[in-house]
Amino acid sequence: MATINITFDGRSADVPVELERMISDTDVRRIAVELVRSGGVPGLQRFELREDAFQHYVVDRFRGAHGEERIYLRPKVPFGAC
Repeated sequence: MATINITFDGRSADVPVELERMISDTDVRRIAVELVRSGGVPGLQRFELREDAFQHYVVDRFRGAHGEERIYLRPKVPFGAC
């Protein structure tokens, strides 16, 4: 079990997902599009979300305090860049 946190359109929500293996960043983005389109993300439903909506988003991965996988899908930010 993992949690994907999706930040989109000024909102952020957690979605639990069953993962049997490590997935690629591309798969995270694809899954996020499907979740948002289907209404599986509280407050972020967009039926007509484009396939490439998260193409330039950053995927961050962390382990929670109890070892659970947390995946964050967020827009790139302008600060902190060289």
